[in-house]
Formats: sequence, C-alpha cells, structure tokens
Amino acid sequence: MASQIERNTIYLTEEEAERIRNTVKNRLKKCSELVGHAREPRDLKAAISRATGASLMADMGGAPDPEMTRTKGWGGTLPVVAVGQPYPPCIIALQDLQPVTLGDLQMETHHRGRRLTVKRASPVVTLAARSWTMVKDEVGDEMERLEVCLHKSRHDEDVLESASVFVIKEPYFTLTDQGEATIRIDHPSDLIVCRDEIIANTAEKVASTCKDRGNAALKQQDLWLAHAKYTEGLKVARQEIVSNTNPDLARDISRNRAHVNLILNQLDEAKTDAKASLTGRQDQRSKDLDSKAYFRAGCAAYNLGEYQEAKGFFEEQQKLTPGDKDASTNLRKIRMRLHEQETGIYDWEKIRDGLSRARPRVDAASFINNTNVRDSPGRGRGLFASRDIPAEGIIMCEKAFCVVWGHESEALTAMTYDLRDDRIRVSPVGLSKSTVQKLLSNSSQIERVMDLYGDYQGDGKNVSWTEDGPVVDTFRVHDIISRNTFGPGSQYGEEGATNASTGLWIWSAYINHSCIANAKKECIGDLMVLRAIRPIAAGEEIFHSYDESSDYDARQTALMNTWGFQCNCTRCDAEKADDPAVRKKRRELVSEADAFVKRENWANAKRLTIAKAQRLARAINDTYDSERYKGVPRVAIQRIQEWLAKASPHFSSA
Repeated sequence: MASQIERNTIYLTEEEAERIRNTVKNRLKKCSELVGHAREPRDLKAAISRATGASLMADMGGAPDPEMTRTKGWGGTLPVVAVGQPYPPCIIALQDLQPVTLGDLQMETHHRGRRLTVKRASPVVTLAARSWTMVKDEVGDEMERLEVCLHKSRHDEDVLESASVFVIKEPYFTLTDQGEATIRIDHPSDLIVCRDEIIANTAEKVASTCKDRGNAALKQQDLWLAHAKYTEGLKVARQEIVSNTNPDLARDISRNRAHVNLILNQLDEAKTDAKASLTGRQDQRSKDLDSKAYFRAGCAAYNLGEYQEAKGFFEEQQKLTPGDKDASTNLRKIRMRLHEQETGIYDWEKIRDGLSRARPRVDAASFINNTNVRDSPGRGRGLFASRDIPAEGIIMCEKAFCVVWGHESEALTAMTYDLRDDRIRVSPVGLSKSTVQKLLSNSSQIERVMDLYGDYQGDGKNVSWTEDGPVVDTFRVHDIISRNTFGPGSQYGEEGATNASTGLWIWSAYINHSCIANAKKECIGDLMVLRAIRPIAAGEEIFHSYDESSDYDARQTALMNTWGFQCNCTRCDAEKADDPAVRKKRRELVSEADAFVKRENWANAKRLTIAKAQRLARAINDTYDSERYKGVPRVAIQRIQEWLAKASPHFSSA
C-alpha cells in the first residue's frame, strides 16, 4: 500500500495488510464453524489470574496489545478494528427481556429477547480500542470474559470500572481476533450499569440519603457518582408516597442533578431537570431557587444552540432576580448569537482572539439561511443556494456538532478493515466514539445525525429511546462518520497519524463534492465557514472539493478510500484521458514547484528567480492538452501562478 513520506502519513506494507485481512477472515471462519455451539466452562482461578496480570501490565504500559499493528514510515502503532458485520442495538426495555445465564450462552449468537446479569470478578484490562474484564454469573460459579469495544469510557471513567454489577441486553457471545470466547458489547446502550442501592427504612429517607450522597460526591467532583445518586433519589422522591408529603424533595434533587448534567454536557436532561425543579412560588427563597433553575435551563438550551428558548429562560431569571448580572450577560450573548444566526455577520477578530489550545471551540451561532437541502440527481441529497450569493460572499457558517482535536485525549485513529469492500482505511474512531457519547447524552440530536448518509442503514426500525434511556446504533454512526467528516486543520499544534483532528458538521455534510468547486471552506476553531469562489445563483447546487490534490490518481484514491465514490466531473474526465507518463511528469513538476514556493520568498525575488518560476509554470502548463482542457481549470499550475502574481508586481515596482 503506497503512501506519502511524512511523519503524519501511515505506511502499511502488503504483508501487514494481508495479516490484517487474514486475522479477520480466520476469526469469521472459526465463528461460522461454532455457531450455536454450547459455551465451554472456564477455569476460574486461571481466568482471574490472567486478567489481573494483563491489567497490571497495561497499567505499567508494558502489556502486549494484540489489536495493535506497527506501521512503517513513522514507526508508530495503531489499533486495528474490523467493521462490516453490523447488527442493531437492543430496542426492548429491560423489564421485557427474559433472563439468561452464562451457562445458557451459545457461540456466535445474539441472544435476542434475553438479558444477562453479571458481576465483575477481576481488574479491568484497558487497551487502545477496547477494555475487558472477567465477570461471574449472578447464580453459580460460571465465569466469562466481557469486553466493550471502542466506547470504553465516559469522561475518562472506564465504564467497566464504574460499577461491579452489569445487565447486558441481548448479549452477543462470540470470539476475539485471537480466538478467545467473549461477551462483546458494541452498542453502549446494550450495557446497563447497576449502582449499589441504598437501604433505608422509609422511602423519604432513601431519597434524602441519595440526595446527601449525591451532594457529597459532587463536592468531591465525582460527577458520575453524584449523577447516579441523584437519579436513585429522584426515582423514590417522585413516588406518590413521597411527593404528597414532601414535594420539594424531588425539586431539590432535580435542581442539583441539572447542575451535574450541565458539567457532564448532558444538556437534554439538564434542561428537563431544571424545569422540573421550578416551584412557581412567590416567597423570596423560592424565587431565588427558581432563578437558579432558569439559569441552568438557559445554559442547557444555549449550549444546544436553542437560542430563542434560552432567551426565554434567562428573561424569566431576570424577572425573579432583577439584579442578577449572569442573566444580563447571557441575554447580551444571546442577542449576538441571534444576530449571527439571522445575518451571517460575525466579529471575526473577536472570535479568532478568543481561540486557543485550551479553548479550541467557538462561541458562535450557525448561519444557514442562504441554503436548503434537497434531492440532487445522481448524488442523493445536496445543498442548494436559496438566494444569489456573490463571489467571496458567505454561503454558510456552521458550528461543528462534534470535533475531536488532535491534542485532546479523545483523539484516536485506527486501521479499519471493512469486510464489505475488502478495504483497509485509516478511520477517526475517536470521533465516532465521541459522537456516540454525545448522542447518548443528548438524545434530541439523534435524529439529526442519523439522517445523514451512511452505507449501513440499520434494521429500519430507527428506535432512539426505550424506558432504559437513549439507543444509538454505533455501526450507523461509524459509517456516517466515515462518509461525512472533515479535518479542521492543525490549528492548535503539531498532529500525527494517531491524533489527527476531525469533526462532523451536520448541515455541511449535505454538500456534494466536485473537483471544479464553486465554494471553498475554512475552519476557524470548530466553526466551518463556506465562501463562494464565484457568483452562485439562487437554486444552484453548492459544491466544494473533498480532496484538493492536483494529481488525478491520488485524488481518486482518496475519494474512494475516504468517502466511497469516484469523481466523474469534467476535470477528472480530462485528467483520466492523460497518458500515465504525462500524469507522472506533471506530478514531478508540481513537486518541484511546491518545493520552490516553499523555499523562495516572493517579496525578495530576483529576476532570475522569477524567470525560473515562469519556466516551471510553462512546463506544468505544457502537460495539459489544449483541446481537452478547454474550459477546464488547470489546478496543478495554480500555486506557482499565485507566487508569480505576488512576486512580479513587487519586482517591477522595485
């Protein structure tokens, strides 16, 4: 497999690629031979000993990771993940599933309609793309391996370490790539975490104890424990026996959980909790509490981009506590966001000044009023101009739904082998994981993301919620991320192959590709700004270039590997007809021209330097057939021409 020679470029030899393919195919062969076979019991002591040793080695950084592959060129390692055997998440409520035991499990089987309760029996082994532990049955002494793939942590807490008891919905019993039996979790919503219950004499005491323990956990910044305790308390406090005697208890716990949810970025629940905590009473203490609730609801709505709703919440806060500066500040910010949303006018200097490595995300609204989504013949759906847009005019500005920056801990790149097309790709699995987590935390956004194109469409049922909480099909998210994401550039420091910044912009994802684009994109933080290259008429489809390589072969390879299609625009048709030797010569000349532009400062250019640039430009231009390229942009020559355009006037004026 060919690649470029850069530190952030991955080399994968044919031998390494074949090893990846063989590993996946051998596993599938073994699994197909074992379908329906009864599970074989494990040696308890040996299983726990092995897990304990592997966990210690992983903590010390010395554990051999069987899922990693070493790649040539830059000398690093990447996890390898097989995709292409998707299955839907469980959409049945836990109470409607029938129990199953470890002893009942059958190999390579999704135990539909069943639930399995297990207790962790060993330390957790944390690997690059998954974590695993040994678990015991709730009855008997059976033990089995349990692994969570890709979605192993929530806010730096490994989900398998967050509790000791778990319920697995419709457990999938299969083999690892190394041939070891395991219960595998691909959809986080299929794993229910069971926290320890608090035992008390009365329901109200239980709820109050939960509230106190939640407050203590919050004080210690153990946010997930605080959330769990508040949730336990709310279940009891909302019961009629408690709500009739102490209605404020549920309100108090809701108000506290709203605060925790804001920190955890669980914005839907934060808004719901804050509204549920409102008393509506007119005494000063109640007004102060309701002011706090409106503030939290407003913050949640603001961070969801629901600015009109946020405005209403902060106005209510201001009525209750007129002297509160937070309400005035937030209302002023909302006026700015609404102005941006309606006009597309931004304070670019202020936005740029506010960005840093520590604060890489823009506080700004999306502007999409100039565009609409509709069918694009032969391309599925596309983005179209709803009004005339002048050259260099703003078409749209969009805040990313989710961005993982290369310097953040969530950044993770993996080699994925897709069985559906037998291709090995480099995939931003860290972004997939973060997107799944954001959707689980904010289920109101699931429909927007799932509306985007992906190769895998799921089982067609599209259930996004059960009594147990949100449901997200991680396989659909993986395919959507694979086909719809872009890099915002290395804005905050050096990046490499394992930590490239990537993001998902939902509205921008509808824009189709063309090598002869009428729009160009720029990222300012996580705000994507799209401008017109030339005048665009109302009703005209908007195109930007997914890959801007001037080389036909490199561009087509990138488009197929990353976005899954070949381009047949007029430029590609013209370049395809070039003799391979001509394309090779053009590549060599472009490489020479790029090195020249990088080396030579146009501001200090001498006559001989300009003459050399002119010769390079002519040589590149001569590789284009004048008839076939009539009216077709000659992209390979653009960079050296831009250098000449700057250098020549400067030279003549000197």
